[in-house]
Amino acid sequence: MTYVVIGLGKFGYHVAKGLSQQGENVIAIDNDEEKIKDISEFVQDAIALDSSDPKALREAGIVDAEVAIVSIGENLEASILTVMALKELGIATVIAKAITQVHGQILSKLGAAKVIYPEMESAKKLVKKIVKNIHYETIDLSITMKLAKMTVPSFWVGTSILSPIFKDEFDVKPIAYKHQGEWHTSFENNDILEAGDILVVLGNSNTIEALSKKI
Repeated sequence: MTYVVIGLGKFGYHVAKGLSQQGENVIAIDNDEEKIKDISEFVQDAIALDSSDPKALREAGIVDAEVAIVSIGENLEASILTVMALKELGIATVIAKAITQVHGQILSKLGAAKVIYPEMESAKKLVKKIVKNIHYETIDLSITMKLAKMTVPSFWVGTSILSPIFKDEFDVKPIAYKHQGEWHTSFENNDILEAGDILVVLGNSNTIEALSKKI
């Protein structure tokens, strides 16, 4: 496969470098000579040109590429004209970066097979990771055993810490819980888990992973 990556900002640079490191043929294009110099050691070819010009793209030899990735974000006109030029040259698959929904809709209508929103997607992943870590996190004890620390899920609220449900239905063992700011590691009393409590359970990697999908 030959990939053309157009626009060598942070996103485009890492896409071009990453594809090349995977053994793919990469042609990197930007109108900034310095960015071309920075990427040139990693890719098959790096060319400084105006990507909105179909003639310049054709002369650069990109017509045989299977996939073009347009990573021009801030300059909407250049992004749109570049996608148009690529489709005019018959590039089968054009993937384009967009910075707004409207920008993305325009690129799709022009023939982009896929529109990506790197900043938006990165933010979603970060939020998901933050929220997930608040409610559920794991610690590897060995290759096969893990600890899971979590806010007590709704299906365990009202359950006794001594209940056999942990072993019988989930194959995990409670080893500590935190109630009203105080940790408890001795379960002599038939204490009831409440919403907002923190619970730590021990189990093998498979059961801890299965539990994570239910939280």
